[in-house]
Amino acid sequence: MPIDWSPLLPLISASSHIVLMTHQKPDGDAIGSQMALKLALEALGKTVAVVVATPFPAWLNFLDPDRIVRQFRADDPDLLAADTSIVVDTGTFNQIGAFGDWLKTRDIRKLVIDHHRTQDDMGGVRFVDIEAEACVRLVREAIAALDVPLTREMAIPLYVGLLTDTGHFRHGNTQPRSFRLAAELMEAGVDPTWMGEQMAEKITLKRWKLVERGLANLTVSEDGRIGYTWLTLDDFARTGSTTLDTEGMIDYPRGLDGVEVALMFTEMPGGTSSRVSFRSRSLDVSKIAETFGGGGHKLACGATIPHPLELARELVVGEVRRALDVG
Repeated sequence: MPIDWSPLLPLISASSHIVLMTHQKPDGDAIGSQMALKLALEALGKTVAVVVATPFPAWLNFLDPDRIVRQFRADDPDLLAADTSIVVDTGTFNQIGAFGDWLKTRDIRKLVIDHHRTQDDMGGVRFVDIEAEACVRLVREAIAALDVPLTREMAIPLYVGLLTDTGHFRHGNTQPRSFRLAAELMEAGVDPTWMGEQMAEKITLKRWKLVERGLANLTVSEDGRIGYTWLTLDDFARTGSTTLDTEGMIDYPRGLDGVEVALMFTEMPGGTSSRVSFRSRSLDVSKIAETFGGGGHKLACGATIPHPLELARELVVGEVRRALDVG
């Protein structure tokens, strides 16, 4: 359903210092949304701070060559001066870490720009469209609503987000308008060849070694409908990699012939909790994620489970199996 952007301009016009936040373990859509919106707001003369709840993904360094994105700190002077907060690509407190607690205490304007179904009441204005294939589409609409001309510098992070969330136009959320947006961004100056080199051809050896371990753990259920893999703390330690290097790894079980639901499990620091990502071809896995305190899209979502890796794997695979049998 189209968003009514009319409240956006007066909110931004009344703002002078704006902080932009996104979800933990940010991907291309999250960072792309932040960086494009930052440029648009600065074009309006606003002071903008871009913060993240967890480390910035190294593969997106080309979007932030000057390293202006900083990790959240409650005593950051730029944040203390902020009169407006905009959270992009998520609408839940559990996805923004300690920033959520900080935000609850601040008497400032609060906006959310998001395309996920799962939403918390963050106490402000929400611009949410769950039909959007990527958050960057909504950011592009916001830029237009603010009457800011689209520049090449804005188009590049928007294109990154579009490619990320559509799986380079391979995922089921890809729409005809996805290609129209891509064409608009190319007309603004995006070079697809250069973008491909930045996004897909600079993988580190550490990441490849982690992928090797993930592939070694690749498992398929007896009926072939569920594919999953996992990574332990030992896997990260032995390869010198981090959780940021797991980006896109769920595509391996998802790509197996016959698999309807793919799962990617990651052991969290301390070993007492686990992160699981869901991908599905038709089953609404967001309902399963929500039972574990997570959420997201119908066919792509995640959750953090307060159980060790082996137990989390058993519980989630069991729930997916039951849901497939009912379906």
